[in-house]
Amino acid sequence: MSDHLMRAALDAAGRGWYVFPLRPGVKFPALHGERTCPGTGPCESGHRKWEQRATTDPDRIRATWSTGPFNVGIATGPSGLLVVDLDTLKPEDLKGTPDGATSFAALCERARAASPDTYRVRTARGGEHLYFTQPPGARLNSTKGRLAKKIDTRGWGGYIVAAGSTTPTGAYEPLCGPEVACLPSWLQSILQPAPKAPVAPSVAVAGQSRRYADVALAAEARTVAAAQVGEREAALFRAARALGRFVAWGDLPRHVVEQALQMEGESAGLSASECRSTLRSALNWSIAHNQRRRDAA
Repeated sequence: MSDHLMRAALDAAGRGWYVFPLRPGVKFPALHGERTCPGTGPCESGHRKWEQRATTDPDRIRATWSTGPFNVGIATGPSGLLVVDLDTLKPEDLKGTPDGATSFAALCERARAASPDTYRVRTARGGEHLYFTQPPGARLNSTKGRLAKKIDTRGWGGYIVAAGSTTPTGAYEPLCGPEVACLPSWLQSILQPAPKAPVAPSVAVAGQSRRYADVALAAEARTVAAAQVGEREAALFRAARALGRFVAWGDLPRHVVEQALQMEGESAGLSASECRSTLRSALNWSIAHNQRRRDAA
């Protein structure tokens, strides 16, 4: 098993992916933490975390994996990867909750895009890791639930368990050939943080208003996601009405509000057509109503 895992680590490093050891049989880093850092070797000038200590050096890899059957972690940021993690349902999830694969298929359909053809790995619990290279110049961080429920991404600040690793739940196994596609532009547009416009002192109030709008959008999206059966459409309607004023005042683009609430509405169990109809009606009313109020003021 040690030889098998060493080969998995060397194979990943041969593709330019930075690897580090995970504890045998689990998914947690096997490297020492800050409190127990000896201050020697790679940490001589200060503690270095797993993302900084991951390597593609075959000699270092052989030296590490010759000491034990470590699972293989891939530091996605230094490796230039963005991995989409499609999770499976857990016993405690509400009945009718879509799993990661279902939600991702809905995202592709909404983007009018085919499911990306790229290197995939089946996870120990039966989910999937979709590997993409980060676009030139991009520095995408890891996210949790930004695309949809049961979908996380691993970029800078994150890592994934490499194919060949094994846990008590099962093994990580490649599902297709080794070709890794570049992250589709429609996915990047969702994951890429919006650039922050410089705010001059004379427009400080406007900047504060935009920040408040961003907070309100996140809060309303969470409310829609948490709505129970029988309350979901009403929650979506109230959220759209509440956020429409920020669209009317220029603090939020309409498509950003629609995309966020559409995603959470569908994740909560509403159909795509129900979400679109509810959002269109509520936003149209709220934008018109709040624009008249601002004009009168």
